[in-house]
This record gives sequence, structure tokens and C-alpha cells, in this order.
Amino acid sequence: MSTATLSTVSADEFQALEQKVLRAVEIVKKEREARAAAETEIAALKEELATYKSNARAAETELNTLTKEREQVRVRVEKMLEQIDELL
Repeated sequence: MSTATLSTVSADEFQALEQKVLRAVEIVKKEREARAAAETEIAALKEELATYKSNARAAETELNTLTKEREQVRVRVEKMLEQIDELL
């Protein structure tokens, strides 16, 4: 291609190219905004998940404590029943 061929880009062609570039810029902007929104949502969800995990650990600890207490009460009740049986 010669220099004359390269410089014969019409105004319409240039304007069409300019429009394509502007559309590409808009697409990139929208994608960046979407990515930022997604990253914000991910951060919020990670925080929420951490809270749920913490609550689950607390509930598990409480369940274990209650299970041990129930077992202690069961043993005490069995002993009392044995003592009552001895009296009868």
C-alpha cells in the first residue's frame, strides 16, 4: 500500500471508526463497573459467610455443652431412681 492509499480514508470511514472506538470505550466502562459491583458483592458475601460460620461454630459449641449437660442429668436421674428402687 502506498502512502496515498493510506491517506485516502474518507470522512465517513473515519467517523465510523470513531463510533466503533466510542462503543468499545463504553463497553469497557460498563464491564469495569460490573466487575467492581461483583467484587463488592463478593466481599459482602464473604463477610456474611464468615458470620454464618461463626454462628455455626457457636451453635455447635452450645449443642455440645447441652448434650453433656443432658448426659449428666440423665446419670443423676438414674442414680435417684436406683435410690428410690432401693427404698421400695
